[in-house]
Amino acid sequence: MNVAAPVIGVFDSGIGGLSVLRALREALPGAHFHYLADNAWAPYGERPAGALRERLLALLQAWRGAKALDLLVLACNTATAVAIDALREAHTDLPIVGIEPAIRPALRATTSGHVGVLATRATLQSARYQALRSACLAEAPGLQVHEHAADGLADAIERADGAAVQTLCHTHLQTLLARAPAIDTLVLGCTHYPLAEAAWRAAHARLQLIDPAAAVARRAQRLLPAAGQGATAPLPVGWQCTGHPAALTQAARQWLSIEARVVAPAFAV
Repeated sequence: MNVAAPVIGVFDSGIGGLSVLRALREALPGAHFHYLADNAWAPYGERPAGALRERLLALLQAWRGAKALDLLVLACNTATAVAIDALREAHTDLPIVGIEPAIRPALRATTSGHVGVLATRATLQSARYQALRSACLAEAPGLQVHEHAADGLADAIERADGAAVQTLCHTHLQTLLARAPAIDTLVLGCTHYPLAEAAWRAAHARLQLIDPAAAVARRAQRLLPAAGQGATAPLPVGWQCTGHPAALTQAARQWLSIEARVVAPAFAV
């Protein structure tokens, strides 16, 4: 008897979630993925937390009305930080996997005892991030975490503005290192940021870069173990965005080698 492939929704404010989708497709080739980018509201990182939370609640309610989801992956650090608790409370029947800055792996990897975190302002100011930071440091006495809000970077990556990405990666990293020159491990605390790996390497070749996408894929695999079986190649992806599709189409081709047919959602919010 054939069993229907589970449906996994992957959500981001724009193209950053492609770094997570890439890991998910490798880990769960038997799943149908549907990617939704709320690029009409991007970038999320500099928007008020309350407005974002209401936006995300409305989006998920509308999305589920149009598509039956077996699992939701919030492939956006800011969305996870400001809204995952509210989303889980509103959708108790839907497993929701979030993403957060990978401080624990970074603290295990550092040899200098100094870890840097670059993320959006909304992520760094969130209660969820502050609780994570405190818990991680309590587990690793003597180590230090240094943060910096990389304003404008997610937007530059979204716009595929290579010159701006290079400049912002260098500027934000140097600002962070000027305050804490002993940093040897850098947490990329926004899913957009791993897409700029070459720019980070150019800015500082010797830093260890920590990307949490693989950990998210492992968590999804534990929740839907059957989705990692029964397929010789990843299934096609459904693509939707709330704004103009050009950036997502280009990014899917560049980062996943997929010719994405991006359409507007079959719902309004």
